Amino acid sequence: MVDFLNDEYLSKLNHSCAHVMAQAVQHLYPNAKFWVGPVVSEGFYYDMDLGDDVIKDEDIPRIEKEMKKICKDGKRITREEISKADALEMFKDDPYKIDLINDLEDGTITIYRQGDFVDLCRGPHVDTVKECRNFKLMKHSGAYWKGDKNNKVLQRIYGVCFPTKEELDDYLALLEEAKKRDHKKLGRELELFMMSEYAPGMPFFLPKGMIVRNLLESYWYEEHERENYEFIKTPIMMSKDLWELSGHWANYKDNMYISMVDDREFAIKPMNCPGGMLVYKNGLHSYKDLPIRSGELGQVHRHEASGALNGLFRVRTFTQDDAHIFMREDQIESEIIELLKLIDRIYSTFNLDYRIELSTRPEDKYIGTIESWDKSEAALENAIKKSGKEYKINPGDGAFYGPKLDFHIRDSLGRSWQCGTIQLDANLPERFDLTYVDSDGSKKRPVMLHRAIFGSIERFIGILIEHYAGAFPTWLAPVQVSVLPVKNEYHQEYAQEVYKLLQDNNVRVEIDDREEKLGYRIRENQMKKLPFMLILGDSERDEKTISFRRYGEQKTTTLSQEEFVELIKNENDTKEEHK
Repeated sequence: MVDFLNDEYLSKLNHSCAHVMAQAVQHLYPNAKFWVGPVVSEGFYYDMDLGDDVIKDEDIPRIEKEMKKICKDGKRITREEISKADALEMFKDDPYKIDLINDLEDGTITIYRQGDFVDLCRGPHVDTVKECRNFKLMKHSGAYWKGDKNNKVLQRIYGVCFPTKEELDDYLALLEEAKKRDHKKLGRELELFMMSEYAPGMPFFLPKGMIVRNLLESYWYEEHERENYEFIKTPIMMSKDLWELSGHWANYKDNMYISMVDDREFAIKPMNCPGGMLVYKNGLHSYKDLPIRSGELGQVHRHEASGALNGLFRVRTFTQDDAHIFMREDQIESEIIELLKLIDRIYSTFNLDYRIELSTRPEDKYIGTIESWDKSEAALENAIKKSGKEYKINPGDGAFYGPKLDFHIRDSLGRSWQCGTIQLDANLPERFDLTYVDSDGSKKRPVMLHRAIFGSIERFIGILIEHYAGAFPTWLAPVQVSVLPVKNEYHQEYAQEVYKLLQDNNVRVEIDDREEKLGYRIRENQMKKLPFMLILGDSERDEKTISFRRYGEQKTTTLSQEEFVELIKNENDTKEEHK
């Protein structure tokens, strides 16, 4: 997808187009007053006070028409420097701009002009409004001034702008495709999950969705067993004392669900890590035992704001595919290299490309010595280099307890999702006094890695629904085969025979023998996005064969019963994606 924020020209262009939109609104609503109009990940928006007027859908084309007139006029966008006193005088009738100016330090302030419109702005902008002509206003909404619900509701209009009409058209087509793939819509249609007002932000997985979830979790366990992980399960609720020890009570309490039990405060876990520390601390460990790779599919709860909830992407309860690796310092690099191989193998199974970011020591808030940070960052960087993977450094964005690698996967539409992470942590081993006995008999502090690959099971399923547009590969499909007898009176018996054969071979199969025309049943089954649809008529019955269509294809292929069963088994075993 498009990176509006980090593409320098695209960001400048969208910032300039926000001013064009504000100028158009000012022409149509002369008393309009403007707050801010930043570039955001989805393009740009502007917040404005239109008095008693409220933007409606039918107003958007009118604003776009006025914007086109402004762009056609082609006025230059000019930058001016003025004093704070002059800025206060210039915008004296606009309380929103006065509020902004009062927060600025004394000294030079910049404004930008284009024709009859002037705005307080740091810039930069493109040279002329003509460059902003390839735009589209996307949506509108209300927004509290400064995000405070006690303040007035302003009108907000979102838009996008591109250098060429072709790029704009391509982007709009991509958004249309993304709409069709919306996991909330497909989740309902394919009967995968539901939400309820009785548990906001807490998804209910339906039988078909549970099949996908169980297959995904089984695959996770299989891959980790190959890498000699051991698995644990920690309590979902633990006492306040533990969360104080871990530091979560001081830093995360407002996002935790808290309850009194036997006159003691308990909290439902927002993270699995403290439980993992207790499991490690439960026994004595020698340097020979390390590394210890401990995995947990642990359900956590976080009190997210209701307005932020979004299907499976942003929920209040989810299952993290956590693992904590306890090791000696000399094992850091080799462990990370093995982790990179595991992550690559898992993402490749889903045909997901990815990029890696190395986040380094924050400037201010961090624990430990600079020497230890430098050593940890070097270990991460050396491991990536040895693995042959490309990476980007994200300066100062490490966690306060250590540097990290973040994995941003790209789906079939090119959209980026941050899922996996590898984090070096010197904080929790210290807080929990974790030790191992070294070769000389002395006690040493282990080095610890936090890591996740899916990030959360729920969110990853949401990503996969959109990545595959609901058409899961054979091994992951909740129903793999639908059997359609051409005519029940002639072909029902053979259809039942094939159905039983597939069931006996552990194929997830259903039969559609409704008294409906074949064409109608074919169309309905196509909407279910099943990998295979079997159409059984006279020749199939007489020759004991199976004729099938793959989802998304029109051609029909005929195989023997044994060959078809072998085909399904092969796609299950190899997790092959049919292209």
